[in-house]
This record gives sequence, structure tokens and C-alpha cells, in this order.
Amino acid sequence: MSHQTPTDGTRVVVSPGRTVLGVGAVGTVGTYASRHGIKALVVASEEIYDIHGERVVGVLEEAGIETAVFDGVRPDPTVENVEAGFEVWNEEGCDVIVTLGGGSSIDTGKSIGILAANEGSIRSFGVDRAGYEGVPNPIPPLIAINTTAGTGSETTRTAVLSDESTSTKFIIVSENIVPDVAIEDPELTVSLPKSHTAFTGIDAFTHAIEAFTSVKSYSVTDEFARDAMGRIVDALPVAWSNGEDIEARTEMMIGQFKAGKAFGNSSVALVHGMARPLGAQLHIPHGLANGLILPYVVGFNQMAAPGKYAEVARLLGVADESEADRIAARKAKAGIEELCADISLTGYLDEFGEVPSREEYLGVVPEMTQDAFDSGSPDNNPRKPTREELEELFVQVYDDALAPDSRRRS
Repeated sequence: MSHQTPTDGTRVVVSPGRTVLGVGAVGTVGTYASRHGIKALVVASEEIYDIHGERVVGVLEEAGIETAVFDGVRPDPTVENVEAGFEVWNEEGCDVIVTLGGGSSIDTGKSIGILAANEGSIRSFGVDRAGYEGVPNPIPPLIAINTTAGTGSETTRTAVLSDESTSTKFIIVSENIVPDVAIEDPELTVSLPKSHTAFTGIDAFTHAIEAFTSVKSYSVTDEFARDAMGRIVDALPVAWSNGEDIEARTEMMIGQFKAGKAFGNSSVALVHGMARPLGAQLHIPHGLANGLILPYVVGFNQMAAPGKYAEVARLLGVADESEADRIAARKAKAGIEELCADISLTGYLDEFGEVPSREEYLGVVPEMTQDAFDSGSPDNNPRKPTREELEELFVQVYDDALAPDSRRRS
């Protein structure tokens, strides 16, 4: 096992300023908010606000914090979403942001904070325009109450938004947007439907495996990733089968948190580069897009990092220590497909995807391929794809996982 340390200069390991973990953690939001301000903007989707909003607002008001609510967050939040939330922030004179939900709410909250502390439109802060660390001023205090297990956004310097004018997603990366407090209360994930338990769980697993095999990985992020993968492999099928199992929900909460710290300080790679355009074109939830793509990228990559993918295969229980790494590494793809099958991942396509005809899909493959390269994520991949190889991977995803009569759907 290699214990590599950064050889290319220093590394910054980001993490939320405080993390409150465990059943009942949501009860601390008032204490933390009152350290940071006097009026909170609560940012959530209507759906999540209906479930948890009253409780959170109650805790804040008990602590003497006034509240304003923006409950317009959409899945895959848009530029317009962020602007609408920022308008409420301004009108209500808020000074602290409390997000309630998963990655969509957290990314919206981070982005409202960017507008509150910086000049310019939110699109201008994307890495394609401003570069990495392209947010000059720190956002106002942000407390992220996580309700999924999950995107890990409460641990990271990253926000992903959709630009509907071009049907693309863009990413903002800056140390100035890391939340001050992350509240990880597994009880809040019990209300997640099976579909979103599956999507967010596979998203977290993808974060861990991509961080682990990225060319930017190193000993610190590897340990976060190993721990995350081990927990998720065991806990995800249990949490999916029985959402009331608080132990499995807690393990998933910790696993996704560690996965967030892994990819937030290493990087994601080719799966995410492909998942963003696939999700944008087919209107597929991000975690589902990741789970559809992950096995093919792992199959493509395994020869470039046999030691790492052999570890993944062993964690998944499809290879053992007696096998040579390069033999074990080849089995990782099948192990991931089994994990996806355990949680019926492709079964959700009917409800949550708009799968076009093969001909239509092939028509957008070149554009999706270009978007994937433009995202920068493929640069972190252990095996560098050519344009032809990347297009071929997109076609493989369609024929094997998206098409109604495909192998993984039947």
C-alpha cells in the first residue's frame, strides 16, 4: 500500500469549521446561528421545507434568531434559483445562511453567499471563467443542515449549478465557500424515499472511488475514501431496504461525510465529467447519472491504477487478497454493478429520466463529450481518454444501461 505525500508543493485540506454529528444534532442550529448573526435566511426546497422547516425555524427562533425563508430550491439548482434566493436575502436584511436539504440546497446557499459578498453575476464565478479559487471574498456565515447521505457538499469548496440558457452545468470552486458548520443528523434522512436513498448513496460512493483513484489523490484523502467506501458498501443496501434503520442511516451519514472530505480535497474525475452533461441533457438526477456511468469508467480505468481498483474490488467483496492486483482490479466493475443492482438503480429511470431514442442520443454524444472535457474533470482521471474513447463510453452507457431493453435494465 503506498503512502504517498504531496510532492507538488503544499496541500490545503478543507473541512467545515464545525461538524455536529448524531441523532438530535439539528437541535444545535440555534446555538450556532446565534454566534454568527441575528437573522437567518433558511434555504430549502418546498418539499424538504414542508417536512423539516417548521422544526428548524422553531429552533432558530427559540435561540432569538429571526428568520426569512427561501423555499424555491430545485433539484440541480439554476442561476435563476440563486438570483431569486439572493433577492430574499437582500430584501429581508439577513446576515447568516442556514441551508436545509442535500446538495441542491447547500449549493444554492453557497451561491447566494457568493452574490452577497462579491460583485458580479453567479455565472461569472464558474471555474471556466474565473478559474479555481475564483471567489474573492468569503461568503457570509453558512450553516448546512444535511438531509441526505449524500453529496458531501457541506464539507467542500464546490458548488454545481445549471445554466439553463445553454443546458449545461458549471462548477464554482473556492475555499471562500466552505460552510462554517455542518449538521449531520441521521434522523433527518429517514424521510428520504428509497429512490433518493439510492441516488445519494451511489453519489457518495462515486465521490469516494473517484477521489481514491484521481491523479490528485494522496495519503490524507485516500484514508477518507477507504473509510467511506467500506461504510457505504455495507450500509447502503440496508438503508435502502429499511429506511427506518437508524444505524445504517448513521453509517451512511458518516460515509458520505468522509467521501465529501475525500473528493473535496482530492478531486472527482471522468465519471463526474460525464455525469454533468448526461444529467443536463436527459434530466436525470446527478446520483443516478453517476451510478449509470460508474461501472464503465471503472472498467476503462482499472489497467491504469490496478492497485487502487484491486482495493475497491476487495472492499466490494468480489476479489480476495490472494489474487494479483491486476486480476482483482478487473472485477471492480462487476462489483459496482452488483451494488447498483442491490438498490434497483436502473429501475428508477422510468420515473426519473427522459431517455431519448438511440438516434437522438447519438446526436448529442459529441456535445456531451465536449462538455465533459470542458469540465476539467477528465484531467484528473488515471487513464486519459481520447475523444473517440469518451464518445464510445457514452454509447456504452446507452446500450448497456439506458436503452429500455438494455442488459442492466432488464
